[in-house]
Amino acid sequence: MSDQKKSSDEGRLEDIRFLTGYGRFTADVIPNNTLYAVFLRSNVAAGKILLLDCKDAKVAQGVISVLTAADAAADNVSNMVWKGTPFRDDGGVTIITPRPLLNENEVRHLGEPLAMVIATSSQAANDALELINLEIDPSENTVLFDDSILNRQRVWPSMSDNIASHHQLGDQNNVDAALDGSAHVSHFEFDISKITACSIEMRTSIGFIDENGKTCITTSVQSPFNLYSEIAQLFGISTDEVRVIAPDVGGSFGMKGSLYREDALVIWAARRLQQPVFWSADRNESFLSDEHARAVNGLASLGVDKQGNFTALKVDARVDVGAYLTHRSKGLVNNIGGVAGQYRTPLIKTDIKFYFTNTMQNAPYRGAGRPEATYIIERLIDKAAREIGCDPLELRQKNLIQPENIPYQTGHTFNYDSGNFPKILASAAKEADYLGFSERRRDSEARGMLRGIGISNPIEVAGGPLKQLKKDVARVTVKQDGQIVIAPGLMSVGQGHETALARMTSKRLGVELDDIVYQQGDTNLLPSGRGSGGSAATVIGGAALHVALNELIESSKAIAAGALGCNIDAVSFKEGKFQNILNTSQNQMSWAEIASHSNAVGGVSVLGEFMPTDVTYPNGCHICEVEIDPATGKVSFSDYVVVEDVGTVLNQDLVEGQMHGGIAQGIGQAIGEILRHDSNGQLITGSFMDYQMPIAADFPNFRISTIAVPTKINPLGAKGVGEAGTVGALAATMNAVVDAMACAGVTDFEMPATSHRVWQALESAKVSLTK
Repeated sequence: MSDQKKSSDEGRLEDIRFLTGYGRFTADVIPNNTLYAVFLRSNVAAGKILLLDCKDAKVAQGVISVLTAADAAADNVSNMVWKGTPFRDDGGVTIITPRPLLNENEVRHLGEPLAMVIATSSQAANDALELINLEIDPSENTVLFDDSILNRQRVWPSMSDNIASHHQLGDQNNVDAALDGSAHVSHFEFDISKITACSIEMRTSIGFIDENGKTCITTSVQSPFNLYSEIAQLFGISTDEVRVIAPDVGGSFGMKGSLYREDALVIWAARRLQQPVFWSADRNESFLSDEHARAVNGLASLGVDKQGNFTALKVDARVDVGAYLTHRSKGLVNNIGGVAGQYRTPLIKTDIKFYFTNTMQNAPYRGAGRPEATYIIERLIDKAAREIGCDPLELRQKNLIQPENIPYQTGHTFNYDSGNFPKILASAAKEADYLGFSERRRDSEARGMLRGIGISNPIEVAGGPLKQLKKDVARVTVKQDGQIVIAPGLMSVGQGHETALARMTSKRLGVELDDIVYQQGDTNLLPSGRGSGGSAATVIGGAALHVALNELIESSKAIAAGALGCNIDAVSFKEGKFQNILNTSQNQMSWAEIASHSNAVGGVSVLGEFMPTDVTYPNGCHICEVEIDPATGKVSFSDYVVVEDVGTVLNQDLVEGQMHGGIAQGIGQAIGEILRHDSNGQLITGSFMDYQMPIAADFPNFRISTIAVPTKINPLGAKGVGEAGTVGALAATMNAVVDAMACAGVTDFEMPATSHRVWQALESAKVSLTK
């Protein structure tokens, strides 16, 4: 929980704490009597456990306990709570995929936890880990995400295939007929790489029993209440007996959105031993045990008539779900509506198959299906433009939804409530000097370089999930010393919500930032909370605080009326003071006086909540410009322009900060990040020596501006911004890269655009041209 007074009205308020070493992360709050846990993990991706002998480890120096699946079964906590939602539109068989806390039989992915060593120090635990005798009979056929996935053995033998879930939406016959009648149909084989979040703070947890006997966990998580009920269900206790605490969190990006096996295990160990138990992943362990993301491939087809109007779109997508289906596996289903983009495509059909593989399970990562959907349509538009000889900007402009047609029901799920897409696109094109690109390309070619420009018009659903709307809450308390305590249900994990909400409170209540205390990340503070995710924090959590602040003022007027001896209608509130407008000679009442007159223990407290009536739709235009050295394949960024409509902008600095981070993550995936496994399922990019993380020198100076078209879905008019940068960046970057490579004869190229892969493609094109 963060509990810090504000001392500055400029910049991000929490940065003072972080930059001066006063951040409090999970590893900073380890109790003195804590035990340390490490895990024995599977060293193969698929196989049967033949031997797991822990007797030598149990008697090693400093070891308190060595726990296995047999111990978990004895305590009736064998498996994680099943919350998967398999469905087969094709009528196929679905199954429950129980995920054991500790595996004792059949291993289904590399890194599965098999045993837990608990000792008085991390060193002692790791030393004892080396004494465990493990034998696994590896499977001859590991199921991976490749073209032969349907012909291999099954991850789950009881199934007839490896399809975990299958979802179809749209009229196949109508779409096929429209494509058949189109003047031109472009086909795009997309391959969106598997990646992982790589948060700067790795997953860390402390299980303990507090002074009231509650089962507790302090952990690096973005949504404490998401863990709350699952912990209670897992251990057969009520939620009143559970407490989840999230101190400062060093990055999350969706990956830290649920209860992991390691979290459940340290809680179980703490309950069993009645002593705090701490675990923290190192970076190599994170590559194995953090949920993976993206991993989508397939075929998309776009029809265009003789006038250049889109006629129909068909998308067949395959998703690598990993070994276990969970409630977090199918983000693409809720967000596939993004393939409609900002365009008037009348007919759209999507078919999504989720496949089991012998890899770590898939889960949300910044965007959770949104970047994938945008990538498919925006890359396909560029391909269509190239094939029909049309400028990609003009093709987009011709097909944009016009503002006078909004609200607009798209051809696939989404119903846009607000926006001005042509204005956004025109503004971005002007800022990027799109018309001057040809001259810049000629200058590059004169130097022997390749130059490309890429456009992406992202639109995403925020504040959802779609059709599964959730409320958020916020508590505001006025203490008798005049301090204002705000406790939102949202969770700041680096976005700057602490700053945004404190300033909103300061402005609305007429108090100094120094008088505001921000608290978050403790399930004891509130009855519920959404946490962070889905670009919903400001849209819903901020709106809940807005409601709470207004309710606080109204309830305080009633207190002031009683103290001032007047009707509530006669009480005015301005600049932090309450006054009887019928008798201005009376002293005005401060917030401290309101709290004192309330006679409430702890001061005046109000719990506000906000339930949206619908989702919001942040949108924008990204234009990326790159230069490629054909001799080395190196991709360099010349410019990156974004014009974004995130609705009402509450804090421009925070919006730009979120955009910067999101764009960087999109570019990072486009030019390098990928999780690769060999044919046996061994991870061959399991460290930063092999997994290519972007660095600051890779990026241009992002030029970001906003054009606000406020939504009426929430009282703030905000649409959300947390994922917008990533949603647009992946497609814009790859469009620019392929546009540059097309000058050398390469028109089909998929991520990652590493120097080696780009160089290889260009060299292969040279050979083809000489034949």
